[in-house]
Amino acid sequence: MDWWQSLILGLIEGITEYLPVSSTGHLIVAQRMMGIGLGADKTVADCFAICIQFGAIAAVLGIFWPRVVQMIKGVFGQDAEGLKLLLAIFVGFLPAAIIGLIANDWIEAKLFHFKWVALAWFVGGIAILFADRWMKKGGGSKGRKLSEITIRMALIIGFFQCLAMWPGTSRSLATILGGLFVGLELAAAVEFSFLLGLLTLTAATVKKTIWPIKTPGLEAYHVKFGGAHLLWDTYGWMPLAVGCVVAAISAAIAVKWMIGYLNRKGLGVFGWYRIAISIVAVIMIATNFAGLNGA
Repeated sequence: MDWWQSLILGLIEGITEYLPVSSTGHLIVAQRMMGIGLGADKTVADCFAICIQFGAIAAVLGIFWPRVVQMIKGVFGQDAEGLKLLLAIFVGFLPAAIIGLIANDWIEAKLFHFKWVALAWFVGGIAILFADRWMKKGGGSKGRKLSEITIRMALIIGFFQCLAMWPGTSRSLATILGGLFVGLELAAAVEFSFLLGLLTLTAATVKKTIWPIKTPGLEAYHVKFGGAHLLWDTYGWMPLAVGCVVAAISAAIAVKWMIGYLNRKGLGVFGWYRIAISIVAVIMIATNFAGLNGA
C-alpha cells in the first residue's frame, strides 16, 4: 500500500465513521478502486480499515474530553452524573459485545458482501427520512437531556447498536435512531451515540489489532498473530501511521460539522445521500465495477 492510498482511506474513514452513512461500504469501494483487498490481500486490507479507526476514536475523545473527565470524576465519587453516564455507556455497550463475540464469524461470512451493504444503505436511508419527517412534525421536540438517560434507555440503544453489525447500516445511524426511539432529544441522542462509539469502536479496534486472526491459506485457515503484526509485516508502519493521523483530523472536522448541521437542518440529507449511493452501488454490482459483484 502506498502512502497516498492510506491517506485516501484515512480521509474516508474519518469522514464517514461518525456520520450516519456507514464507513464500511465507502471503504470497500475505495479499496477496490485502488486495487486493494483482492485475493489473499483482503484480510490485511480489512485489518487496515479497522485499525485506522484509532484515529477517528482519538478525534471524538478530544472533542468530548470534558464529558470523559466528568465520567472519570464519577468513578472516584466526585460527579454523580458522570458516574451515571458511564454506567449507561457500559450497559449500552454490552449487547453488541456479547452478540458480536457469538455471531462475528457468521456475520463476516454471510453479510460482508457489497450487495448487503447496498441494501443496508437503502433501508437506512428510508429510516432516516421517516425519522426526519417525524421530528419536523414536532416529534422528539420535548425529548430528554443526556443527564436524564436511564439504564433501561441505554440498554435499548445498545440493542439498536447491534443492527450496525449488518455492514452498511452505520453504527451512528442505529444508535442515534435508538436514542430518539427511547425519548432523547436529537442533540442528546447524537452525543450519546458518539460517547458509546468511543467504547464500542475502541473494543472492536483493539480486538482486531491484538487478537489472533484467521487468514486464508492455500489449503485451510490457519491462525496468525493479531492485525497489527500482520499489517506491519505486509504494509510497514508508514501507511498505518498516515491513515490514523488523517482519520483523526478528518473525523474531528466531520463530527464538529455534523453536530452543528443536525441542530440546524436535521437528518434528511443523510437519508437522501444513502438512497443515492445505494442506487450507485446497485449499478456497480450489475456492471461488476472494480470487481464489486463478488465483493
